[in-house]
Formats: sequence, structure tokens, C-alpha cells
Amino acid sequence: MRIGKVIGSVTLSRCNASVNGSQWKIAVPMTEDALRRPAEPFNAEELIVYDSLSVTDGQLIAFSEGAEASKPFYPNPKPLDAYCAAILDTVEIDKGQ
Repeated sequence: MRIGKVIGSVTLSRCNASVNGSQWKIAVPMTEDALRRPAEPFNAEELIVYDSLSVTDGQLIAFSEGAEASKPFYPNPKPLDAYCAAILDTVEIDKGQ
């Protein structure tokens, strides 16, 4: 599970029938440094995340990737590479580390 920031959305003209009715969001994975200093710009490669929670731009999310992305839909897995599992209200980082 990783933390990311939603920066946009994607519109599809066609998709697999098993993913109809949900949204696709563009998210940037956050590093620990980016979480500690959110006002500073950071550089990371964006990815497309399947969203059934209706997240909005600017929100922090927890997402899973790879084979784990389709696990919440067992026994009818969906063809996903990344899945938004949670919307994060706050993130606390231990200052002792």
C-alpha cells in the first residue's frame, strides 16, 4: 500500500465491462519527504488509479498496485493495475525517525 495525491481524472471512451460505473484518477505517489514538506514541489511519475470512492483533486489516498489491486474484488477480479483503497484525512509521521 502506498500514499498518493490525486491530481486529475481520466475519461475513457471504452473500457472492460467489469469496471463500468467507477472513475479513473491520476495520482502521484508521495515520498516520505513529500509528506513531511507538502508545500514544496516534488517530482514523481503519475499513475492511473481505479476509484470507486469518488475522490477529488488534491486529496491524499492509499492505493495498492499490481496483483493486490484486484484482490478486493475476489472472486470476480477486475483487470486493474492500481486501486484506490482509502481516502486519507490526515497523515502523521513519527518525528523521531
